[in-house]
Amino acid sequence: MSDPEQAQEKLLSMVESLYDQFQEGIVPYLALPSRTKNNIEYDKDGEVWVYGDQKSLRSVKTIRGAKSLLRTSHLVELLIKEHLRHNRGSTLREIYYISENWDLAKFGEQGESDRLVEDLEIVTSLQREDFHVRPEEDGATVFGPLEIREQTRRGMRDIHCQEDVGEAGYQIPFNVDNIQFKDHDARLVLALETGGMYARLIENGFDQEYDVILVHLKGQPARSTRRMIRRLSLELGLPVAVFTDGDPWSYRIFASVAYGSIKSAHLSDYLVTPSAQFLGVQPTDIVDYDLSTDKLTDQDLHALRSELTDPRFETDYWKEQIKLQLDLKKKAEQQAFAGKGLDFVTKEYLPKRLSEMGLI
Repeated sequence: MSDPEQAQEKLLSMVESLYDQFQEGIVPYLALPSRTKNNIEYDKDGEVWVYGDQKSLRSVKTIRGAKSLLRTSHLVELLIKEHLRHNRGSTLREIYYISENWDLAKFGEQGESDRLVEDLEIVTSLQREDFHVRPEEDGATVFGPLEIREQTRRGMRDIHCQEDVGEAGYQIPFNVDNIQFKDHDARLVLALETGGMYARLIENGFDQEYDVILVHLKGQPARSTRRMIRRLSLELGLPVAVFTDGDPWSYRIFASVAYGSIKSAHLSDYLVTPSAQFLGVQPTDIVDYDLSTDKLTDQDLHALRSELTDPRFETDYWKEQIKLQLDLKKKAEQQAFAGKGLDFVTKEYLPKRLSEMGLI
């Protein structure tokens, strides 16, 4: 993490470059990487997906570009004057509402303001936490044989993520780098898409029987959740498996953990766990276990075909699984295993799959 002075200097440097363009008679612009799947490439050294050389320009030559740079100037002013100089912060949602007072530069929707914060991360090579920008509370949790130390208003406190927490586990803070890992007895990190499956594994004692740290992804995982998983993997040397529903949107949840997401490829070295493995639900599981299914929608079919052209899914494994699912025209949820008994997933499926993967 950067200190406030460094963050301020980088933001000011960006604004000064726009001013210099004015002075030199150049139409002001910002050049940013194009954030599309056609502009991501594999970095063999870091084993992560990063942006390529394609650029998009934000120029005052157009009304849209002029508004974008005006919003950028307003946001930089907010971050420097209110956040960095006074050690205060705002949530992404609050920034959107603050912009309602920017007469000519207000955002039409929060997605626009969120993307502008990401643009500043790319331009400055910093993270939004360096600007004191927080997400809304995401509620993702961890449960398992892990002891941590965290900073609180009353000082440091130690927490065991099995013994000192409730049934839901330890809630991951938005700034995971404030946590220290003290000790653990784990063999594996298991990330789970749904709260129902997370609760099932805790209730069935899967974390204790197999010495597993369970992480509830809560759907598409927040940055803090992905950062937590990466740190558990790298710093504790633990393998990571991701257990999701069997549909194209869930495969993208896995991809955000293992490959990185397209919109945050600039943070891959910070958020991504390249060694993470996909556990299931697999299309082959639908056949092998005769799982209860739903029919793929037109949106599902389109998403699957899109993944076949996504470079992150260009492996024999994913091509075979996706093509099988397109043939089946079916999808299945994690909870479909409950049709074979409440203990089936923890007594049969997971031990078998994890053993086949060499993880237990």
